[in-house]
Amino acid sequence: MPLFGELFLSEIIKKPVLDFKGDVAGKLKDILIIKGLPLPVISALLVKRGKKTLRIDWGDVNIFNRRIISTKLLTEEASVYIPRDEDLFAVRDILDRQIVDANGAKVVRVNDIKLEGYNSQAVLSAVDIGMRGIMRRLRVEKKGGEILKLFRIRLPYNLISWNYIQPLEPKLKSIALTVPRQMMSELHPADIAEIISSVSRDEGASLFRELNIEAAADTLPELEPEVQTALISDMEPEKASDIIEQMEPDEAADLLSDLPAATVKILLELIEKEDAEDIQELLSHEEDTAGGLMTSEFLSYPSQARVCEVMERFRADAEETENIYYIYVTDEQEKLIGVVSLRELILADPDKYPEKTLSGIMETNIK
Repeated sequence: MPLFGELFLSEIIKKPVLDFKGDVAGKLKDILIIKGLPLPVISALLVKRGKKTLRIDWGDVNIFNRRIISTKLLTEEASVYIPRDEDLFAVRDILDRQIVDANGAKVVRVNDIKLEGYNSQAVLSAVDIGMRGIMRRLRVEKKGGEILKLFRIRLPYNLISWNYIQPLEPKLKSIALTVPRQMMSELHPADIAEIISSVSRDEGASLFRELNIEAAADTLPELEPEVQTALISDMEPEKASDIIEQMEPDEAADLLSDLPAATVKILLELIEKEDAEDIQELLSHEEDTAGGLMTSEFLSYPSQARVCEVMERFRADAEETENIYYIYVTDEQEKLIGVVSLRELILADPDKYPEKTLSGIMETNIK
């Protein structure tokens, strides 16, 4: 397998390509791409040798990494490249192209291309649209990153997975995302967060504003805290409060704790009273203390409920509630009379004792 691992196009373009004897056959000029599943595949290398351009098919490549590129052929065995209209190239057709969304709105520019080994092939796995890609092409990525560290600035990786890129065509003027803005809400929250994190702040804010309330609430926790606060700060308070209201109370509290007090006050006043009180209670605890790690959501069941029934209900209820370690036991007036740890619930062995109820396993010393 010629390529094992990953590298970027800028790290190999213009590198010497060695033939079977170790002689320099020329310098890498471009890579020929064909459509593949699930990702575009490198079909051949174009090697500049004097006034000629040689074509080395991927099957004839011996080593392909950022240090060495070599072929199994002798230089004289390599064929001269004959241009075809349908050919698609990484440098000529993709690098520096604009990326637009599926509606044609400009998003960002391709600064570099990530390549990865996949089975016995090499594929295009992502495009780099960030400052790191530019610095890599200028050969100052490492030094630039070290300088930025002195100012406590982190140089992020801004990559857009090829899963979000529409099929490519030769001599294209721009590259399109597969997802129209109107359909962003249908993606998984982690995928939405990845796209928002990959584009500029203004474009990310624009994409986020077009999400529906539920999708926005699910996406926010997937983003870095500073991105969360920036997005909420850029929104109208009414919509921002609707989104926060849909979030888990502990996640909402984490978000609000990073906002100015005046902004928090406005947002809490717009949120439903019960939800606002839950969030306010969590905000009253310092972050990373035991109280700050609490959540106001819990599960409770009546004391006469059979353990086997509770376990069935718990499987469904727990999907909607995070960080559950205890269940609360109530009497007929819904007054708390005990707690049951998940460990005790599991060890209750409902198959052996099908009639056992929560009252028989609960801890009543809860003062």
